[in-house]
Amino acid sequence: MLAVVWSLLIGALRWLAAHPGVPIVLLLVAAAAGGMWVHRRREAARWNRVREQGLRYAMPQIDALHHRQFEEAVRDLMRRDGCPEAVRVGGAGDNGADVKATDPFGRLWVIQCKHRKAGLAGSAVGTPDLHVLNGTGRPVHHGDVVVLVTNGRFTDKAVAFARSQRLHLVDRHLLARWAAGSTPLWELLSAVPSPRRPASGS
Repeated sequence: MLAVVWSLLIGALRWLAAHPGVPIVLLLVAAAAGGMWVHRRREAARWNRVREQGLRYAMPQIDALHHRQFEEAVRDLMRRDGCPEAVRVGGAGDNGADVKATDPFGRLWVIQCKHRKAGLAGSAVGTPDLHVLNGTGRPVHHGDVVVLVTNGRFTDKAVAFARSQRLHLVDRHLLARWAAGSTPLWELLSAVPSPRRPASGS
């Protein structure tokens, strides 16, 4: 086996020695392909920045999303607002966090997302979901701002519990303002914790 491989290698080297232009062409092709790959990556990153800066959602678009897509939409809205490292972490074992983001003021946001296909007509988000978020948002994830976002509504008990525990709720009406506008979420919510650091450029 080794003899066969060695023979093929010797034959290939002899062929390349007889055709010295081939390696040069191969190198040029490889360089062109590499340059094209880098260019496409840069273009993709540029268009992602443009999309995030001008990102808007209407509520019918949000209602039509799968729950995972809803989490991605919330992540992208946070990126649009100035949190470039916002990530979707939802899934099995997420400990109540679907999206995590650090805002320009150094605050860590821990966000749980509850999507309702029927919007306002769907079941209201109640205190059990908030109990989970409250039990992990700060103790486990060390969040400064702990939020539950839904395209639906909350029960009265959930609203009262959130207020008592300093949890922030984004219901359908507030989500519509956030998703269709350009105002960062921290400017739409009340009683958000103070910044940890000045915004860059301020």
